[in-house]
Amino acid sequence: MQSQKIRIRLKAFDHRLIDASTQEIVDTAKRTGAQVRGPIPLPTRKERYTVLISPHVNKDARDQYEIRTHKRVLDIVEPTEKTVDALMKLDLAAGVEVQISLG
Repeated sequence: MQSQKIRIRLKAFDHRLIDASTQEIVDTAKRTGAQVRGPIPLPTRKERYTVLISPHVNKDARDQYEIRTHKRVLDIVEPTEKTVDALMKLDLAAGVEVQISLG
C-alpha cells in the first residue's frame, strides 16, 4: 500500500463539527505513521431560501433562511495497513458526511 493515496472528503452543516472530525482523522493518521496533507478547506456552499410570511398579499413581508455546507479535503499520502485499520474503526460525529476514495 505504499504507492497509494487515500483522499477523504468531509461535508457538514456545522463548521465546528467538521473541524473536530478533521482533527480526529489527522491525529489518527499521524499516530499510525502516515503522512497527511491538509485539511484543505473548500468553498462553503450557501443555499438561500426566501419565504413569504404574509398569507395573501404584502410581498414586502419575507423571511430569508440560509444553509451553509462546509467542506474539507484530506490526503493521506503513504497509508500503512495500521493506518487503514485505525481509520476504519474511527467513529466520527453523526452530522458529518465522509467520502473516501483510493487513488
